[in-house]
Amino acid sequence: MNVDTIADFLAEQRDEAPEELQGLIIQFEDFWERKLWHQLTDLLIEFFDNPQSEPQRLQFFKVFILKFADKINQLKLVDLGLKTVSQCRDDRERLTFLTELAKKVDNETSQDAFVYATVAVARVELRLRDTAAARRDLDKAEKILDSFDSVETKVHAAFYQFNAEYYKAKADFASYYRNALLYLACIDLSTLSSQERKARAFDLGIAALVSDSIYNFGELLLHPILDALTGELDWLRKLLLAFNRGDLGAYDMLSGHISSNGLLEDHEDEIREKIYLAALTESVFRRPPHERAMTFSTISADTKVRPNQIEHLVMRALSLGLVRGTIDQVDEIVNFTWVQPRILDMGQIASMSQRLGEWGENVNKLGNWIESTGQDIWAP
Repeated sequence: MNVDTIADFLAEQRDEAPEELQGLIIQFEDFWERKLWHQLTDLLIEFFDNPQSEPQRLQFFKVFILKFADKINQLKLVDLGLKTVSQCRDDRERLTFLTELAKKVDNETSQDAFVYATVAVARVELRLRDTAAARRDLDKAEKILDSFDSVETKVHAAFYQFNAEYYKAKADFASYYRNALLYLACIDLSTLSSQERKARAFDLGIAALVSDSIYNFGELLLHPILDALTGELDWLRKLLLAFNRGDLGAYDMLSGHISSNGLLEDHEDEIREKIYLAALTESVFRRPPHERAMTFSTISADTKVRPNQIEHLVMRALSLGLVRGTIDQVDEIVNFTWVQPRILDMGQIASMSQRLGEWGENVNKLGNWIESTGQDIWAP
């Protein structure tokens, strides 16, 4: 397409555009003729960001932008493509459009743009229920990302966001949890609407509870996304805090909400085991290191687990790395030597402060005893 034809196209599009966008299209022609590609790209992004440009985006991309696509920042080219793809008729057409875009930016110097486009391809593949293709593309993107020393945050954000969506669709709750938190680490929470924040906080909370490998919710409890769980969802925030404290009483008060959620109800037995394990680790944590030899009956009283199930509970905690120690099956005593660190609430911090105070007193007493009994040894 020659310059005159581009000029005709832009004139035609200007006539079809809303009045407030016509000035931008006039500048397009000026920058095009002067080959000011950077300025033209930024102006196109401004144009595409305006909701009124939606009906014209596909034509602009195919007829105008692709004529100088190799002369502009390839990541911005993909951005323009992602703003365009919503105008395709259906997901099949979107897949074709994005696949061609990914091929176009698959160059040695623009692998970040290739990853960005490949993640978008995988998203459409998942919507088309081609999970195998989506996983292949995500694995390809991850391999390239791992090879980068640095890359724009939005590329990582796009990868983690969709990787989380993929694992959510596959009901892989632990992988969803990790990728969803990584996505939130890449963005400014203020860019999400209140409903989006609430939905993400809810999904993360549910994933933490039903996952068979997440027993420490510290990272989620420290994240400001949890503040979105207010009103009718406040019970979930309180339930997560109860697990962190190993608070069986709070759990029993909130457990009625479990039956109101199908996913939680399906995993009710596993969730109950988690609170028993949380109660066990909290019981160990509260005790000073020299008082962590606990009888089965003591553990049973602290965890509300029947005595004949205590050994299984402790072995489960040992296998998960929540605690370390040894079991004396004959005397029914467990000698705990370590408990997994976790986030502390104010009550737990107060308990630790008290123990530190007691430790300080014991050190002082020992020092005084050594001084009084050893005077004859080090007296001048």
